Amino acid sequence: MSDKKKAPRFHGLRIYIFSMLIFFMLVMPIALFLLAKYGPVWEGATQTGDNKFVETLELLLKMLVISFLMGFAFNLPYKIYFRKKRKGKKISDKLKNFCTKYIIAVPTINVGIIFISLGTTLIYMLVILLFTDSFDEITGRFYWRFFVISVFSTILTLLFVYFWEKHRVHLRYIDHIYPEKLLRKRIFGKRHSKVRYRLWISNAMTTIMPLFIVMFYLFMSVSTIRELEIEGLTEEHLKVLFGQYLGLTTQIDISDFSEFFYVNVFDSIMMFSGIITGIVIAVIYLIFFVNWTTRDIVEPVGELLENMQATGRGEINQYSIVRTNDEVGALTEGYNDMSQRIADYIESISRINEANARFVPKQFLEYLGKDNISDIHLGDQVQKEMTTLFADIRNFTGISEEMTPRENFNFLNNYLGYMEPVIRNNKGFVDKYIGDSIMALFSDRAEDAINASIEMQLKLVEFNHVIQQFGRPPIEVGIGIHTGNLMLGIVGGEGRMDGTVISDAVNLTSRLEGLTKLYGASIIISEDTLIRINDPSHYNYRFLDIVKVKGKKEAVYIFEILDGEKNDHKEKKIATKAEFGKALQLYKNKQFDKAMDIFLGIYSGNQDDRAAWVYIQRCKRLIREGIPDDWDGIERIENKFD
Repeated sequence: MSDKKKAPRFHGLRIYIFSMLIFFMLVMPIALFLLAKYGPVWEGATQTGDNKFVETLELLLKMLVISFLMGFAFNLPYKIYFRKKRKGKKISDKLKNFCTKYIIAVPTINVGIIFISLGTTLIYMLVILLFTDSFDEITGRFYWRFFVISVFSTILTLLFVYFWEKHRVHLRYIDHIYPEKLLRKRIFGKRHSKVRYRLWISNAMTTIMPLFIVMFYLFMSVSTIRELEIEGLTEEHLKVLFGQYLGLTTQIDISDFSEFFYVNVFDSIMMFSGIITGIVIAVIYLIFFVNWTTRDIVEPVGELLENMQATGRGEINQYSIVRTNDEVGALTEGYNDMSQRIADYIESISRINEANARFVPKQFLEYLGKDNISDIHLGDQVQKEMTTLFADIRNFTGISEEMTPRENFNFLNNYLGYMEPVIRNNKGFVDKYIGDSIMALFSDRAEDAINASIEMQLKLVEFNHVIQQFGRPPIEVGIGIHTGNLMLGIVGGEGRMDGTVISDAVNLTSRLEGLTKLYGASIIISEDTLIRINDPSHYNYRFLDIVKVKGKKEAVYIFEILDGEKNDHKEKKIATKAEFGKALQLYKNKQFDKAMDIFLGIYSGNQDDRAAWVYIQRCKRLIREGIPDDWDGIERIENKFD
């Protein structure tokens, strides 16, 4: 998430300056009022309080300079880090490790640095108060009051620095320093805080603390009657002090009221100044602490809500930064854990679906109108016209006998690894593997199946080149293609189901593949496939025969696709295509002598043309045995040629 927004500026010196302004705003007015109040009664010969006050201020200023230098040195790496982050510059591992190690402790460390100056000054003042005997009563009272307000101001200042720094660290800095994995968990230690504690602190800082300041000013803005007895109380003094209640004092010794308070003009000014100061401090702390408290809760909850909405829209792998160590942080951490579990579950389901797709092709599900494999039920079926392709390794039984079972297994996997992508890339899918045979379906165009078969023969050349390097003989593959209506569906029982294709068209395709061995062809297609090709001239093909295969009553016109042949075989067959067609016509017209002469000429020029050799043998047989009465030129094939 840090990459989605610009890195912020790191505030170090600014916080120091602002916190010191608050400290002096709290301390100095009271100090000046105390000096003004007690200064006139200090005797010229007794300057201990005045001197100690000046020494205290000097010590405070010196320690503040030291703290500022220490704070600058500690915060400088962070300023450099975020400056480089904003400008996209490379950050050294040393700098990154330092920032990562101490970023959570930044509020505490900065508070500690400021406390070095303020705490040292307070300790110095306390030592003076406890171990200096030269103070008179007035001086001691002044110094004790100055010490109390200094302690109180120090507490307010340190709390201000701590919560300001903590607010910026949690909401602005950590997501630019910590990696995503850490930001998903609470990284603030084992002790968990509570939202109510933060609200109590905020209320105390914005209400109780300012009220305490007002009460402190009020306490200092009064004088005791005993303080006036230094000069003695006259009748006029008593009238001013007691007014209309002076008559009540006639029966009571005035010394009994010596500890009572009175307010003079200067005390009134101090009292109102204290009230104004308390209001100003309350406003300042109200603005800052309410803002921090609100944003510390609202922003993490807002991020969490936004990510939850994104998760609801299906955008997985969402996470929210855990910015607090309280209930909001626990809620965010719980969401991140839930989001991760959902992402892992979806990923697991996706892997399962991908694995299922290897067993049950997604096209199969689409044809059945199912979104996923869980929607499939026994008996689901659909009728569709498709082009079926069968591919089989010739004489694989003999080849496999020379290999161990493991070698057979690896050999087939290597071979199928070459062939399956070709089928998939030509908009088809493998319905099933039957030993060394491949059954594939093409639903869009018949050309897709023919293109796939041609490319499979080209891939076979690559495969043979590889296995020959390991001493294996090259293999040949026959491919049969037919187009027709078929039924796709789910068969089996409730305990074991399987997707399959049932159709006479599938059986015919298997028979056509078997005929490739008889006719020495690489690819044989049916007339039903040929007539569905948009532009048959795009391919080199020749008519082979009219056959009735085993299990089929109707005759099938079959054609050989020459583009799948080896280059030399292809060129020779293309060159004799016209002669082959003429010879076939003579053969159908029962002119076997003339047909055989042409076939012999073709075969003598290309002894790899097995189809010509087949017709030569047929012509010889018919010439020798005579023509049967029911002969119609249709060849009846009883063998399956498996």
